[in-house]
Amino acid sequence: MTAIRYTRNLFLRGMSIVYLFAFTSLYIQIPGLYGSNGILPARTQLDSKASTLTARIHNKPTLLWLAPYMGLDTEYMMDVLALFGVFLAFTGLISQKFCTAPMFAGLWSLYYSLYQVGQTFMWFQWDLLLLEAGFLCILVAPLRYRPVSRRRPTPLPPSDPIAFWMVRWLLFRLMFSSGVVKLTSGCPTWWSLSALSIHFQSQCIPTPLAWYSHHLPEWILKLSTVAANVIEMGIPFLFFFPLRGVRISAFYVQVFLQICIIITGNYNFFNTLTIVLCISLLDDEFFLKKKQAKGGKLWLSLLKKVINFSVYGGVLFATYVLFNLRLENGFTITSDIAFTRQEFDQALAKTVPITVYIALGSLLFIIIQSLSTSIIDSSGTFSKLTAVISTLLYSTAALSLFGLSIVPFSHLHPAANNTVVPAFRTWHSRLDHLHLTNSYGLFRRMTGVDGRPEVILEGSNHIEGPWKEYNFLYKPGNVNSTPPFVAPHQPRLDWQMWFAALGTYHQNPWLMGLTYRLLNGQPEVLQLLDSSKNPFPNKPPKYIKASLYHYQYTPWNQRWSEAWWTRSKQSEYLPIFSRDHPPLLEYLRKLKILSDEIKEPPVVPWLKYVLDRLRFLFSQVEPSILLWSIFSAGCVINLTSGTGRK
Repeated sequence: MTAIRYTRNLFLRGMSIVYLFAFTSLYIQIPGLYGSNGILPARTQLDSKASTLTARIHNKPTLLWLAPYMGLDTEYMMDVLALFGVFLAFTGLISQKFCTAPMFAGLWSLYYSLYQVGQTFMWFQWDLLLLEAGFLCILVAPLRYRPVSRRRPTPLPPSDPIAFWMVRWLLFRLMFSSGVVKLTSGCPTWWSLSALSIHFQSQCIPTPLAWYSHHLPEWILKLSTVAANVIEMGIPFLFFFPLRGVRISAFYVQVFLQICIIITGNYNFFNTLTIVLCISLLDDEFFLKKKQAKGGKLWLSLLKKVINFSVYGGVLFATYVLFNLRLENGFTITSDIAFTRQEFDQALAKTVPITVYIALGSLLFIIIQSLSTSIIDSSGTFSKLTAVISTLLYSTAALSLFGLSIVPFSHLHPAANNTVVPAFRTWHSRLDHLHLTNSYGLFRRMTGVDGRPEVILEGSNHIEGPWKEYNFLYKPGNVNSTPPFVAPHQPRLDWQMWFAALGTYHQNPWLMGLTYRLLNGQPEVLQLLDSSKNPFPNKPPKYIKASLYHYQYTPWNQRWSEAWWTRSKQSEYLPIFSRDHPPLLEYLRKLKILSDEIKEPPVVPWLKYVLDRLRFLFSQVEPSILLWSIFSAGCVINLTSGTGRK
């Protein structure tokens, strides 16, 4: 079987890094988002009438129920869970010996516990992806650490390739689904290949390079859209190609796409997580190829290269035909989709069920191969029996997860419903709250065709004005503010403001919580905004309203000007509210944001002091710099201690 020891270890270290980014980023924002005086207090999610701890955990599985037993309230317990997650992830970064199944079980439990009370600020696909990938880490990671000896290497458990295959299947579903939904949505920008002409301007938090990408020639943007479609819908099928060279080329292609997204958009830890999942396309030979190349046969190596070039040559030819690529005067390449929506639907109706059967066949082949290895390579009856039982247990887990994953995957097309065993559909509905398998697909429809909508909050001490704008840390507001590089930190309030602009304030009830906290000058919430430009630094305003603007990048001929954006006011978004506005207070009581019914015990003084000091230290550094500083510290410890070689 193909060796994956180093590859597996690299994957687990990568997942530790992703967890580190996710926990640290969330920890910074807990008081403003979920504190007792936050926008959506987490304590409202734990208002259970169940009398016993067991019943409460059954109703809403989360470690936050343990808060009273530790002398903490919900907010401080969230701090403890997040900090413990940061600590565990950091140990996984600095040393391979900590990357074990129990550690990843702890990380998953901690993140899931926080997700349970995260509400709208954690209902993102990357949070679900982290939960699913994190659960697979429990299967991929060893139960205990075994040091690697080059002289007498410890044999890898035969079950490892089975668990690692599930990671590759998750990567396939993520990429393929993300590509398919763009066309099944019927969005005219994707069908006209003009999506990227809008995307760089309309995405949530663009980087400075997005401005330059937006002004690329139209034919390059259309060709880039073609490339994105091929990479997301075509290349994933090569993840299961028998020849490793084809899979490695697919790895490079996928990583290239993620890097392009990273430099033009701030998508927190999502792209890093996707790159880590791409490690499942590699094997140990990829890292040790220089040592193993001496024994290879020249003719076999040439044959593999010919097959690799042939496969990708076929991909390029299919791209040329399906997207009607043409070389025009001036060395420009024009492109148009050469198939109809009906033809795409018919092809998808055949592709999705076939994909399920091919994937099942691939998994069964890996299982049979692993069982054979457990019998042949194990020495002694007891060792053979242990290896076979372990492999059968992992095979059962993999087949069960695969069956569950078919349920959300079948949503891509009704024709795939025949591939779903009714029992799996039943079990998926029962286990759906654990998010062990999920459906994916970003940017189904491109928004901001006529300009990106932005909600601008304004405050005043007089109902007639003047009105002063609140500035956010990262999302567009001031037209002269340079777009930031903030990933892997995710400013969750900025993200939700982007979604709020796509609807009405009635569809975003959390805005009422934000408005009320700003009217009260709540410092925890103000820290989520640009406090250095607070228009009311001494006393909060008496009134707050919001307007809807359309933002567009400045033209190319103004590239040397100070402004990055132009904007035009469209309409009123949020009516004028005051701190004692009866409808506002009544609405907040209905949401339990303002409630005297939920009372929590006081926090143990010494614990409160320790946690407050830790938060004070964390708050002294800008979030994105803090994340990279902790990561850099881990890398330095790793290198200086030599643990990275173990």
